[in-house]
Amino acid sequence: MSNVPSDLKYAKSHEWVRVEGDVATVGISDHAQHELTDVVFVETPQAGREVKAGEACAVVESVKTASDVYSPVSGAVQEINGALSDNPALVNSDPYGAGWFYKIKLSNPAELEQLMTASEYSKQIGA
Repeated sequence: MSNVPSDLKYAKSHEWVRVEGDVATVGISDHAQHELTDVVFVETPQAGREVKAGEACAVVESVKTASDVYSPVSGAVQEINGALSDNPALVNSDPYGAGWFYKIKLSNPAELEQLMTASEYSKQIGA
């Protein structure tokens, strides 16, 4: 059973967003990390990079496969989670906490309305 926190928004491509003011923290869902199995490498976008909603901007590699991570929202990357370069397994152990990927300053907060609620995402993944 996947963990789907109710205070987050979700993209169909399994990214989550936690919004605080005009900054959103982005990571991948518990379901996604479970499907990937053991994460061995994470490539985050560069701080300062402008990304568009739906654009591939990060990569997560596991012992099984490599997957693109798509930005659920548009804006400028403010901060990356440097801890992932030393300990990519944080994505597995704490996907909604220490395993976050990057923080982005929202350029179009209305895009958040296009994302799914926890209950909608739970239906998508059959949780």
